[in-house]
Amino acid sequence: MSPEKSARDFVRADREHRRLLSLHAFEDAARARGYVYVGGVDEAGRGPLAGPVVAACVVASGRLMLRGLNDSKQVRPERREELAEGIRALCAAWAIGSASVDEIDRLNIYWASVLAMERAIAGVTVAPEYLITDAVRIPSFASPQEPLIKGDARSAVVAAASILAKVHRDRLLVELDTVEPRYGFAAHKGYATPQHLEALRMHGPSIYHRLGFRRVRDAQLVLEGVVRD
Repeated sequence: MSPEKSARDFVRADREHRRLLSLHAFEDAARARGYVYVGGVDEAGRGPLAGPVVAACVVASGRLMLRGLNDSKQVRPERREELAEGIRALCAAWAIGSASVDEIDRLNIYWASVLAMERAIAGVTVAPEYLITDAVRIPSFASPQEPLIKGDARSAVVAAASILAKVHRDRLLVELDTVEPRYGFAAHKGYATPQHLEALRMHGPSIYHRLGFRRVRDAQLVLEGVVRD
């Protein structure tokens, strides 16, 4: 290895180390106040037209110094899988919660997301003493919590939760594609891609679609002949 490459690698490693330390600032501050088990909660799947909304809760008693840990939207799918393994191995506890399509339609997507997060928090084997969220306040959580705007990009435990939630939900949609292959769920994970919208126009909504979402509702009306494209 050349001296130049060694120097570049050192600079990159140092930059990543400092980024990870910064990502733990809120957790470090909570532990400085005496909290040991700091939890993060986040969801995946608020925007898609189909499938459940999934949340994860990650509880840690120390730093999660995993290279590349970040908001799941900023991480490549294959790296998310690797990070998910590392998160599960390093954290004190983790759990997944979800809210069904029926619950999304009944409650609306915001409150269904909160419900999924409450279920994830209830599922962890080590309860968080302090909770950091991605800008959402969890009404049922009795201990101190910190809703943090863009928390999945600013807090390590929230970023970790976003990755576990995203990995789990993506796997669910891949499985759903084998049950209902007409819509291409494995490719777009339920988001409103041109492929998905075309399938909706052709077949109408399935039982896995969120009828409370306008684009899904419009596709149902088109299929029933109530409106025309």
